[in-house]
Amino acid sequence: MLTRQRGSAVRRPSLYGNDETKVHWCGLLMENLCLNLEKRVTTAATYGSGVTYDRPSGIPRTAWAPGVQGRPHRSMTQSVVVQVGQCGNQIGCCFWDLALREHATVNQKGIYDEAISSFFRNVDTRVVGDGGSISKGKICSLKARAVLIDMEEGVVNEILQGPLRDVFDSKQLITDISGSGNNWAVGHKVFGNLYQEQILEKLRKSAEHCDCLQCFFIIHSMGGGTGSGLGTFLLKVLEDEFPEVYRFVTSVYPSDEDDVITSPYNSILAMKELNEHADCVLPIDNQSLFDIISKIDLMVNSGRLGTTVKPKSLITSSAGAFKKQQKPFDAMNNIVANLLLNLTSSARFEGSLNMDLNEISMNLVPFPQLHYLVSSLTPLYTLADVNIPPRRLDQMFSDAFSKDHQLIQADPKHSLYLACALMVRGNVQISDLRRNIERLIFITIYKLTGWRKAVLQKLCHLCQHSYRNITN
Repeated sequence: MLTRQRGSAVRRPSLYGNDETKVHWCGLLMENLCLNLEKRVTTAATYGSGVTYDRPSGIPRTAWAPGVQGRPHRSMTQSVVVQVGQCGNQIGCCFWDLALREHATVNQKGIYDEAISSFFRNVDTRVVGDGGSISKGKICSLKARAVLIDMEEGVVNEILQGPLRDVFDSKQLITDISGSGNNWAVGHKVFGNLYQEQILEKLRKSAEHCDCLQCFFIIHSMGGGTGSGLGTFLLKVLEDEFPEVYRFVTSVYPSDEDDVITSPYNSILAMKELNEHADCVLPIDNQSLFDIISKIDLMVNSGRLGTTVKPKSLITSSAGAFKKQQKPFDAMNNIVANLLLNLTSSARFEGSLNMDLNEISMNLVPFPQLHYLVSSLTPLYTLADVNIPPRRLDQMFSDAFSKDHQLIQADPKHSLYLACALMVRGNVQISDLRRNIERLIFITIYKLTGWRKAVLQKLCHLCQHSYRNITN
């Protein structure tokens, strides 16, 4: 009987071979203190290869990857993105553009496969009604699994007139004229009750188009009235209507210099709803986004990046559909969109050591209301040379724990870690992962008596190297 040892992993070739030069990181080290690796049990399950593996006690079977030969085939799941308010819709638009470009790079034959179906529907526009969905074959017309909600028409109309207008289903839009006036109560109590049935109908329709609905992604801001009020009202609706479906929330918090005088009150009132109804929250701080942009601009203007960086590969750069940034918040939106792109990569692409989205909540949230995860991204640009020296790789791991790369102003080094996940994308040597994992374990100090620590490593191979850190 073969035994799967702790921390072992299997290297798989990249979908793009060794010549792909786009490097962007996002890798996975999972240190969950509430798991117990001291006590091991032998699983009764025998996978397709006929080999039985040992699974650590406390680790769900879906989270245990015994290897390439022993990992059962995992069918792709689907997710629905709900964009609420001006901020949510603008970030969502950037995310869909990046996702389309990424899938176009992988799927050059234009075949509608499971990877694309995770976030897109294939629709035959010649068929009237809902009978035009196509489950396999050539791509006819892709429609995003998204619901767009805003109590003003400006942003949604701009999206419908932009280059991505054909990606969104016009039947999955909810808009008003008056707006919420930067008032949480108006968005939550007034528009929430007024549009509850319409929102439910749009959500049910999106769920009906999914074969295996796994989670809802809610993108909203905490400072405005629609994002904070109607966005959190939506969480209660999802919890009542789809209690078994995970609710991942990306919340953009206002900075200290926010010009909306009611933004602190909106944020506090919305926080209560996030505590009670969200499964996992990725808080994004506007000030941290400003700092990252300033850091990138400083490196670019000083010429320190030199020729090692690919042109137009900065994390703040606009995607292909947006040739130039015309708004001051475009760079900030692109950072958050890249965060979501890397987070959902394992759900959008097949891989032997991929992780399910529900494993993030399963392994990083030890208690129900401790679901606010600090996220960071590194590098902030794409290297022109794919052969990254080990020294640069080590620096990327260290940068993930640096507050300069975090999307919220918090310094976990001066606090306690409940759990930590390092998510890596790309063709990275397992030896480099192990070396840095062992190094970071000594850096990260745990002070919770009686808790255990476990390490799970997963590798999602794709065209780009990407590194992302999630801590609780």
